[in-house]
Amino acid sequence: MSFLTTFLIALGLSADAFAVSISTGISLHRPRVSDALKVGLSFGGFQALMPVLGWRAGYALKQLITELDHWVAFVLLAFVGGKMLYESFRGTRHEVASRALTPSLLLVLAVATSIDALAVGISFSFLLVSIAFPVLVIGLTTFTLSLCGVFIGDRCGRHFERNVTIVGGLILIAIGAKIFIEHEFGGLSKLF
Repeated sequence: MSFLTTFLIALGLSADAFAVSISTGISLHRPRVSDALKVGLSFGGFQALMPVLGWRAGYALKQLITELDHWVAFVLLAFVGGKMLYESFRGTRHEVASRALTPSLLLVLAVATSIDALAVGISFSFLLVSIAFPVLVIGLTTFTLSLCGVFIGDRCGRHFERNVTIVGGLILIAIGAKIFIEHEFGGLSKLF
């Protein structure tokens, strides 16, 4: 898998965490650097952990599904991307209800924003992709965007949340379609 594809997947997966970190920045009102670091480390850490768990689970099932791997990857990524789009239009965003950035709140938000990465990890295992590099890129990208998101939320307000989630959902759907096209129509993969 190319660096560009890996980075686009990381951006897509980071969209929820970025949107929630913006909400956190709004909620905290004048967040400290330590608050932004807590959010970045929590979100980035879980975004890195979940694909590993998904990869391990998918790797155990790989013999059962080798003929359908590209379909599974496409369906999982399209589902996750579609869910993100649906949530952005339905307004069911993860909201930060409290001004206090407690460990339990961070845990809930980190898990909620990284569930999608579990499905991506499963698709990586079906495609026989090494997990180390994608996990590093996903974790660092999410950390960086979440850290910045806290300060952006503090300065810019809520109107970015929906747009970021829409872009993230579209990126994941596009990556899923690319994987499907590469496996079904091998010669077309050079177009991407």
